[in-house]
Amino acid sequence: MNWTTMRTYLNSNATLKVLGKLLLGQLVSSAVALMSITTSLIAKFGVDTPLTQSLFTYGSLALVYGSILLYRHQKPLVSWYWYFLLGFADAQGCYLVIKAYQYSSITSVTLLDCWTVPWVILLTWIVLGTRYSLWQLFGGTLCVLGLSLVLLSDTRDGGDGGGSKIILGDVLVIVGTVFYAISNVGEEFCVKKKDRVEVVAMIGVYGFLVTAVEVSVLELKTLESIKWSADIVLAFAGYGVSSFVFYSLAPFVLKLSGSTMFNLSLLTADMWAVVFRVFFYHQKVDWLYFLSFAVVGIGLTIYSTTEKKSVHAAATTIEEDENLNTEYQILNGENESQSIST
Repeated sequence: MNWTTMRTYLNSNATLKVLGKLLLGQLVSSAVALMSITTSLIAKFGVDTPLTQSLFTYGSLALVYGSILLYRHQKPLVSWYWYFLLGFADAQGCYLVIKAYQYSSITSVTLLDCWTVPWVILLTWIVLGTRYSLWQLFGGTLCVLGLSLVLLSDTRDGGDGGGSKIILGDVLVIVGTVFYAISNVGEEFCVKKKDRVEVVAMIGVYGFLVTAVEVSVLELKTLESIKWSADIVLAFAGYGVSSFVFYSLAPFVLKLSGSTMFNLSLLTADMWAVVFRVFFYHQKVDWLYFLSFAVVGIGLTIYSTTEKKSVHAAATTIEEDENLNTEYQILNGENESQSIST
Protein backbone atom coordinates (compact mmCIF):
# COMPACT_ATOMS: atom_id res chain seq x y z
CA MET A 1 0.00 0.00 0.00
CA ASN A 2 1.60 3.28 -1.13
CA TRP A 3 1.40 6.59 0.72
CA THR A 4 -1.36 8.06 -1.49
CA THR A 5 -3.61 5.01 -0.98
CA MET A 6 -2.97 5.04 2.77
CA ARG A 7 -3.73 8.76 3.02
CA THR A 8 -7.00 8.33 1.08
CA TYR A 9 -8.06 5.49 3.37
CA LEU A 10 -7.25 7.46 6.53
CA ASN A 11 -9.08 10.53 5.24
CA SER A 12 -12.20 8.42 4.66
CA ASN A 13 -12.28 7.41 8.33
CA ALA A 14 -12.19 10.38 10.71
CA THR A 15 -11.42 8.28 13.81
CA LEU A 16 -8.54 6.43 12.19
CA LYS A 17 -7.24 9.74 10.83
CA VAL A 18 -7.07 11.27 14.32
CA LEU A 19 -5.58 8.11 15.84
CA GLY A 20 -3.00 7.95 13.07
CA LYS A 21 -1.93 11.55 13.72
CA LEU A 22 -1.69 10.96 17.46
CA LEU A 23 0.28 7.73 17.08
CA LEU A 24 2.71 9.20 14.58
CA GLY A 25 3.19 12.24 16.80
CA GLN A 26 3.99 10.01 19.78
CA LEU A 27 6.52 8.01 17.79
CA VAL A 28 8.31 11.27 17.03
CA SER A 29 7.97 12.34 20.67
CA SER A 30 9.54 9.09 21.92
CA ALA A 31 12.48 9.69 19.58
CA VAL A 32 12.90 13.17 21.09
CA ALA A 33 12.83 11.62 24.58
CA LEU A 34 15.72 9.33 23.62
CA MET A 35 17.58 12.33 22.18
CA SER A 36 17.14 14.20 25.48
CA ILE A 37 18.29 11.24 27.59
CA THR A 38 21.40 10.56 25.49
CA THR A 39 22.26 14.27 25.37
CA SER A 40 21.95 14.47 29.15
CA LEU A 41 24.22 11.41 29.48
CA ILE A 42 26.83 12.95 27.18
CA ALA A 43 26.79 16.11 29.29
CA LYS A 44 27.18 14.07 32.51
CA PHE A 45 30.22 12.35 31.00
CA GLY A 46 31.81 15.81 30.77
CA VAL A 47 31.66 15.99 26.97
CA ASP A 48 30.68 19.40 25.57
CA THR A 49 30.34 18.88 21.80
CA PRO A 50 26.80 19.84 20.72
CA LEU A 51 27.88 20.60 17.17
CA THR A 52 29.56 17.23 16.74
CA GLN A 53 26.39 15.47 17.89
CA SER A 54 24.39 17.24 15.19
CA LEU A 55 27.14 16.69 12.61
CA PHE A 56 26.67 12.91 12.73
CA THR A 57 22.91 13.31 12.42
CA TYR A 58 23.04 15.62 9.42
CA GLY A 59 25.70 13.44 7.79
CA SER A 60 23.53 10.33 8.04
CA LEU A 61 20.48 12.19 6.67
CA ALA A 62 22.48 13.55 3.73
CA LEU A 63 23.96 10.11 2.99
CA VAL A 64 20.72 8.11 3.14
CA TYR A 65 18.20 10.52 1.65
CA GLY A 66 20.71 12.15 -0.68
CA SER A 67 21.40 8.71 -2.17
CA ILE A 68 17.67 8.30 -2.83
CA LEU A 69 17.60 11.62 -4.69
CA LEU A 70 20.61 10.63 -6.79
CA TYR A 71 18.95 7.32 -7.63
CA ARG A 72 15.83 9.19 -8.78
CA HIS A 73 17.85 11.60 -10.97
CA GLN A 74 15.72 14.36 -9.50
CA LYS A 75 16.25 18.08 -9.90
CA PRO A 76 15.81 20.18 -6.75
CA LEU A 77 12.24 21.47 -6.50
CA VAL A 78 13.21 24.35 -4.18
CA SER A 79 16.04 26.85 -4.67
CA TRP A 80 19.21 26.00 -2.78
CA TYR A 81 19.26 29.21 -0.70
CA TRP A 82 15.90 28.36 0.91
CA TYR A 83 17.23 24.98 1.94
CA PHE A 84 20.39 26.68 3.20
CA LEU A 85 18.29 28.96 5.44
CA LEU A 86 16.27 25.96 6.62
CA GLY A 87 19.40 23.95 7.39
CA PHE A 88 21.05 26.92 9.09
CA ALA A 89 18.05 27.57 11.35
CA ASP A 90 17.75 23.90 12.28
CA ALA A 91 21.49 23.62 13.01
CA GLN A 92 21.47 26.68 15.28
CA GLY A 93 18.41 25.43 17.15
CA CYS A 94 20.06 22.05 17.76
CA TYR A 95 23.31 23.67 18.88
CA LEU A 96 21.72 26.09 21.35
CA VAL A 97 19.36 23.57 22.96
CA ILE A 98 22.02 20.83 23.24
CA LYS A 99 24.50 23.39 24.62
CA ALA A 100 21.95 24.34 27.29
CA TYR A 101 22.28 20.87 28.86
CA GLN A 102 25.79 21.88 29.95
CA TYR A 103 24.40 24.70 32.11
CA SER A 104 20.87 23.75 33.09
CA SER A 105 18.85 20.69 34.11
CA ILE A 106 16.90 18.44 31.76
CA THR A 107 13.70 19.60 33.50
CA SER A 108 14.42 23.27 32.82
CA VAL A 109 15.34 22.56 29.20
CA THR A 110 12.10 20.60 28.71
CA LEU A 111 10.01 23.38 30.24
CA LEU A 112 11.56 26.20 28.22
CA ASP A 113 11.51 24.12 25.03
CA CYS A 114 7.72 24.63 25.15
CA TRP A 115 8.37 28.16 23.91
CA THR A 116 8.55 26.62 20.43
CA VAL A 117 4.74 26.28 20.46
CA PRO A 118 3.83 30.01 20.71
CA TRP A 119 6.61 30.92 18.24
CA VAL A 120 5.21 28.37 15.76
CA ILE A 121 1.64 29.61 16.20
CA LEU A 122 2.81 33.18 15.57
CA LEU A 123 4.89 32.27 12.51
CA THR A 124 2.24 30.06 10.92
CA TRP A 125 -0.31 32.84 11.49
CA ILE A 126 1.94 35.44 9.79
CA VAL A 127 3.78 33.39 7.16
CA LEU A 128 1.39 30.57 6.22
CA GLY A 129 -1.88 32.37 6.98
CA THR A 130 -3.00 29.61 9.36
CA ARG A 131 -6.02 30.47 11.49
CA TYR A 132 -6.75 28.61 14.72
CA SER A 133 -10.16 28.02 16.30
CA LEU A 134 -10.77 28.64 19.99
CA TRP A 135 -11.04 24.88 20.50
CA GLN A 136 -7.61 24.38 18.96
CA LEU A 137 -6.11 27.02 21.23
CA PHE A 138 -7.87 25.39 24.19
CA GLY A 139 -6.42 21.99 23.22
CA GLY A 140 -2.94 23.50 22.93
CA THR A 141 -3.31 25.14 26.34
CA LEU A 142 -4.29 21.78 27.87
CA CYS A 143 -1.13 20.21 26.42
CA VAL A 144 1.08 22.85 28.04
CA LEU A 145 -0.78 22.53 31.36
CA GLY A 146 -0.35 18.75 31.21
CA LEU A 147 3.39 19.13 30.84
CA SER A 148 3.39 21.53 33.79
CA LEU A 149 2.16 18.67 35.99
CA VAL A 150 5.28 16.68 35.08
CA LEU A 151 7.48 19.63 35.97
CA LEU A 152 5.59 20.09 39.24
CA SER A 153 6.30 16.47 40.09
CA ASP A 154 9.99 16.90 39.23
CA THR A 155 10.22 20.00 41.43
CA ARG A 156 8.46 18.29 44.33
CA ASP A 157 10.81 15.31 44.12
CA GLY A 158 13.92 17.44 43.93
CA GLY A 159 14.31 17.47 40.15
CA ASP A 160 17.43 16.36 38.36
CA GLY A 161 19.96 18.94 39.43
CA GLY A 162 20.07 22.65 38.95
CA GLY A 163 22.94 23.03 36.54
CA SER A 164 25.97 25.28 36.78
CA LYS A 165 24.71 28.44 34.99
CA ILE A 166 20.94 28.19 34.96
CA ILE A 167 20.20 31.65 33.52
CA LEU A 168 22.62 31.13 30.62
CA GLY A 169 21.12 27.71 29.92
CA ASP A 170 17.59 29.14 29.97
CA VAL A 171 18.52 31.92 27.52
CA LEU A 172 20.14 29.41 25.16
CA VAL A 173 16.97 27.28 25.12
CA ILE A 174 14.65 30.24 24.47
CA VAL A 175 16.78 31.51 21.57
CA GLY A 176 17.05 27.95 20.30
CA THR A 177 13.25 27.62 20.22
CA VAL A 178 13.05 30.61 17.87
CA PHE A 179 15.34 28.83 15.41
CA TYR A 180 13.38 25.59 15.87
CA ALA A 181 10.14 27.41 15.09
CA ILE A 182 11.61 28.90 11.90
CA SER A 183 12.87 25.47 10.89
CA ASN A 184 9.55 23.73 11.65
CA VAL A 185 7.40 26.25 9.78
CA GLY A 186 9.75 26.27 6.79
CA GLU A 187 9.81 22.48 6.72
CA GLU A 188 6.00 22.34 6.97
CA PHE A 189 5.68 24.63 3.96
CA CYS A 190 8.17 22.58 1.92
CA VAL A 191 6.80 19.11 2.71
CA LYS A 192 3.24 20.22 1.90
CA LYS A 193 4.16 21.72 -1.46
CA LYS A 194 7.20 19.71 -2.55
CA ASP A 195 8.92 16.36 -1.92
CA ARG A 196 9.47 15.03 1.62
CA VAL A 197 12.59 13.05 0.71
CA GLU A 198 14.19 16.12 -0.86
CA VAL A 199 13.42 18.27 2.16
CA VAL A 200 15.02 15.83 4.62
CA ALA A 201 18.01 15.28 2.31
CA MET A 202 18.63 19.03 1.90
CA ILE A 203 18.30 19.67 5.63
CA GLY A 204 20.96 16.98 6.05
CA VAL A 205 23.24 18.42 3.36
CA TYR A 206 23.11 22.07 4.39
CA GLY A 207 22.87 21.28 8.08
CA PHE A 208 26.04 19.19 7.70
CA LEU A 209 27.90 21.96 5.82
CA VAL A 210 26.94 24.66 8.33
CA THR A 211 27.74 22.45 11.32
CA ALA A 212 31.06 21.26 9.85
CA VAL A 213 32.25 24.86 9.54
CA GLU A 214 31.19 25.64 13.11
CA VAL A 215 32.85 22.47 14.43
CA SER A 216 36.15 23.44 12.79
CA VAL A 217 35.99 26.82 14.54
CA LEU A 218 34.49 25.98 17.94
CA GLU A 219 35.00 22.33 18.85
CA LEU A 220 38.24 20.94 17.41
CA LYS A 221 40.20 21.49 20.63
CA THR A 222 37.39 19.98 22.70
CA LEU A 223 37.31 16.88 20.50
CA GLU A 224 41.05 16.42 20.87
CA SER A 225 40.79 16.53 24.67
CA ILE A 226 38.02 13.92 24.99
CA LYS A 227 39.00 10.60 26.55
CA TRP A 228 36.72 8.33 24.58
CA SER A 229 35.11 5.36 26.28
CA ALA A 230 32.51 2.75 25.38
CA ASP A 231 29.85 4.64 27.35
CA ILE A 232 30.50 7.89 25.50
CA VAL A 233 30.48 6.16 22.12
CA LEU A 234 27.20 4.39 22.95
CA ALA A 235 25.64 7.68 24.07
CA PHE A 236 26.66 9.33 20.79
CA ALA A 237 25.34 6.34 18.84
CA GLY A 238 22.04 6.45 20.74
CA TYR A 239 21.65 10.13 19.96
CA GLY A 240 22.52 9.54 16.30
CA VAL A 241 19.95 6.77 15.84
CA SER A 242 17.15 8.52 17.71
CA SER A 243 17.73 11.83 15.90
CA PHE A 244 17.77 10.04 12.52
CA VAL A 245 14.38 8.49 13.36
CA PHE A 246 13.11 11.91 14.46
CA TYR A 247 14.07 13.66 11.22
CA SER A 248 12.72 10.77 9.15
CA LEU A 249 9.27 10.79 10.79
CA ALA A 250 8.87 14.54 11.38
CA PRO A 251 7.88 15.40 7.77
CA PHE A 252 4.91 13.03 7.94
CA VAL A 253 3.57 14.74 11.08
CA LEU A 254 4.20 18.19 9.58
CA LYS A 255 2.38 17.25 6.37
CA LEU A 256 -0.61 15.65 8.10
CA SER A 257 -1.04 18.01 11.04
CA GLY A 258 1.16 21.08 10.66
CA SER A 259 3.99 22.42 12.79
CA THR A 260 1.76 23.46 15.72
CA MET A 261 0.37 19.94 16.22
CA PHE A 262 3.90 18.63 15.69
CA ASN A 263 5.29 20.69 18.57
CA LEU A 264 2.30 19.96 20.80
CA SER A 265 2.95 16.24 20.29
CA LEU A 266 6.55 16.74 21.36
CA LEU A 267 5.37 17.97 24.77
CA THR A 268 4.94 14.33 25.80
CA ALA A 269 8.66 13.68 25.27
CA ASP A 270 9.34 14.25 28.97
CA MET A 271 6.79 11.58 29.86
CA TRP A 272 8.34 9.11 27.43
CA ALA A 273 11.70 9.87 29.05
CA VAL A 274 10.15 8.82 32.36
CA VAL A 275 8.95 5.55 30.78
CA PHE A 276 12.48 4.83 29.58
CA ARG A 277 13.91 5.59 33.01
CA VAL A 278 11.39 3.23 34.64
CA PHE A 279 12.30 0.34 32.36
CA PHE A 280 16.06 0.87 32.30
CA TYR A 281 16.72 2.30 35.77
CA HIS A 282 13.65 0.93 37.65
CA GLN A 283 12.70 4.37 38.95
CA LYS A 284 9.34 4.93 40.63
CA VAL A 285 6.74 7.05 38.81
CA ASP A 286 4.73 9.73 40.59
CA TRP A 287 0.94 9.68 40.02
CA LEU A 288 1.17 13.15 38.49
CA TYR A 289 2.90 11.65 35.45
CA PHE A 290 -0.14 9.54 34.65
CA LEU A 291 -2.45 12.53 35.12
CA SER A 292 -0.16 14.64 32.97
CA PHE A 293 -0.14 12.10 30.15
CA ALA A 294 -3.95 11.96 30.24
CA VAL A 295 -4.31 15.77 30.13
CA VAL A 296 -1.87 16.11 27.22
CA GLY A 297 -3.64 13.28 25.39
CA ILE A 298 -7.00 15.04 25.80
CA GLY A 299 -5.47 18.30 24.59
CA LEU A 300 -3.98 16.63 21.49
CA THR A 301 -7.30 14.94 20.71
CA ILE A 302 -9.22 18.23 21.00
CA TYR A 303 -6.70 19.98 18.76
CA SER A 304 -6.80 17.18 16.15
CA THR A 305 -10.58 16.81 16.01
CA THR A 306 -11.21 20.57 15.76
CA GLU A 307 -8.57 21.25 13.11
CA LYS A 308 -9.86 23.53 10.38
CA LYS A 309 -10.09 22.07 6.90
CA SER A 310 -9.08 25.22 5.05
CA VAL A 311 -6.67 27.60 6.72
CA HIS A 312 -4.41 28.95 4.00
CA ALA A 313 -5.93 30.89 1.15
CA ALA A 314 -2.71 30.85 -0.87
CA ALA A 315 -2.28 27.12 -0.50
CA THR A 316 -5.77 25.72 -1.08
CA THR A 317 -4.41 23.35 -3.68
CA ILE A 318 -1.80 21.79 -1.37
CA GLU A 319 -4.00 18.87 -0.41
CA GLU A 320 -6.04 18.76 -3.63
CA ASP A 321 -3.13 18.89 -6.07
CA GLU A 322 -0.51 16.94 -4.10
CA ASN A 323 0.46 14.78 -7.06
CA LEU A 324 1.08 17.85 -9.21
CA ASN A 325 3.13 19.62 -6.55
CA THR A 326 5.32 16.64 -5.79
CA GLU A 327 6.18 15.62 -9.33
CA TYR A 328 9.80 14.87 -10.03
CA GLN A 329 11.77 16.67 -12.67
CA ILE A 330 13.86 14.21 -14.68
CA LEU A 331 17.42 15.37 -15.37
CA ASN A 332 18.09 13.43 -18.56
CA GLY A 333 15.14 15.09 -20.33
CA GLU A 334 14.21 11.92 -22.19
CA ASN A 335 10.53 12.46 -21.54
CA GLU A 336 9.80 15.79 -19.89
CA SER A 337 6.08 15.24 -20.07
CA GLN A 338 6.34 12.12 -17.94
CA SER A 339 6.69 12.46 -14.18
CA ILE A 340 7.05 10.06 -11.34
CA SER A 341 4.62 10.44 -8.49
CA THR A 342 5.99 10.55 -4.95
